[in-house]
Amino acid sequence: MSIHNESPRRVVLASANPGKLAEFSAILSTAGLNIVSQSSLGVDEAPEPHSTFLENALAKARHASRQTGLPALADDSGLCVAALGGAPGVHSARYAALQGGSRGDAANNAQLLRALQHVRDRRGFYVAVLIYLRSADDPLPLVAQGLWHGEVLDAPRGQHGFGYDPLFHVPALGKTVAQLPAELKNRHSHRALALANLLQQLRTDAVRRT
Repeated sequence: MSIHNESPRRVVLASANPGKLAEFSAILSTAGLNIVSQSSLGVDEAPEPHSTFLENALAKARHASRQTGLPALADDSGLCVAALGGAPGVHSARYAALQGGSRGDAANNAQLLRALQHVRDRRGFYVAVLIYLRSADDPLPLVAQGLWHGEVLDAPRGQHGFGYDPLFHVPALGKTVAQLPAELKNRHSHRALALANLLQQLRTDAVRRT
């Protein structure tokens, strides 16, 4: 069921990540939202200097909305590993680069394996914090959060997903995230949990404004 009985509302996603675009589009299309990536609109990446997922997501959403004049959706997400004091955390996408390595998923996964090489406690969780702005200066943004608990394996498994998915094992499902089909991941993931909460807020917000 759509939020409105009209054509889909265009919303800019403050990311150039094709995996995130696919996940968000698949879920939010049911709410009458047409999600477009900021890169397709010529928007560059916003700085992410903050130490919290919430502040970084808000900075990215404001940047995308201000550049395009559209409502904006941003997420800041990452993997937090208990034995590493919550790292890579907000630096998940740049984990290897910050250690002097290259950028990219393969480098980040290799860096994580090195950091956990002699560690037995490999518990961790994925976190996603979502921000939805109606405009760049929206004084009351919608905020949603999701956590997905699991453990980091000592070798990658699976071909799906992105980021740390090949290493992140979910005991309840008996597989890594990279071994899950997209439909199953989109029902259980940290983003799915955050998006479910955001959808509820969007519907309440739409009713409030009618």
